[in-house]
Amino acid sequence: MKLVIHAFMLFLICNTFSVESFARKSKGMNIVGEEVSYMANGITMKGYIAYDKSQKGKRPGVLVVHEWWGCNEYAKKRARMLAGLGYIAMAVDLYGNGKIATDPTTAQQYATAYYQNPVLARELLEAARFTMKNYAQTDENKIAAIGYCFGGGVLLNMARMGMDFKGIVSFHGSLNGTPAAAGTVNTQILVCHGEADVFVKPEEVIAFQQSLKAANIPYEFISYPDATHAFTNPDATATGKQFGMPIEYNEAADKKSWNDMAVFLKKVFAVSVKTVIVE
Repeated sequence: MKLVIHAFMLFLICNTFSVESFARKSKGMNIVGEEVSYMANGITMKGYIAYDKSQKGKRPGVLVVHEWWGCNEYAKKRARMLAGLGYIAMAVDLYGNGKIATDPTTAQQYATAYYQNPVLARELLEAARFTMKNYAQTDENKIAAIGYCFGGGVLLNMARMGMDFKGIVSFHGSLNGTPAAAGTVNTQILVCHGEADVFVKPEEVIAFQQSLKAANIPYEFISYPDATHAFTNPDATATGKQFGMPIEYNEAADKKSWNDMAVFLKKVFAVSVKTVIVE
């Protein structure tokens, strides 16, 4: 499938977003969030850019790939948190037209196309990266990505397919997917895994680690005790109860994994940025 990015994208980037002020406690920071529309494969994608308006000059960029629910407020919140670390961040809309799932059946339906066709996910991520690169605040040579659940699995697929990021971070993402092959991975990898995640079996963890080792692909893998699937999302406990899903928020693992990510990004970008403890 050929990637289509319309010529008027830059006009859209500069002119079709609404600005949402985002108050920060930290003195001297002015974090703003901007909804941004861009075209990919004939579909209007509705993403969200966040950055510190008071910060001068270019800075590394980080894509945020959403859970299987879609590009909702949680993904946008993470983009704003990344802006608080000194990055420009973009919550990506992989489903198109800002589609949001409100139940697991619909979420599974939306996500299945990307499980079955990772090439499509790559094309849409390329469109999102192109969009973020064209912001004046973005250092286009320093782009990373983080993903949650569905988004984490997508990014691990992208890494194994050779998509070129400085680094990718998967939070409680699937470990199955495109096989790893020696010489194809162009990004550093951090996996933040819930030790009590019943959706990712211990044998899948072993197979994932063995496949990367066999292909001589470096990676970091951190397991968080007592953390289930979706452990970073404060809404996970209520969602789990509502739909009978074995997911639960784990505050300790959320904070620890965020700071592990912050250290990882600082290392892969090799720049002086803030490392902020989640309060």
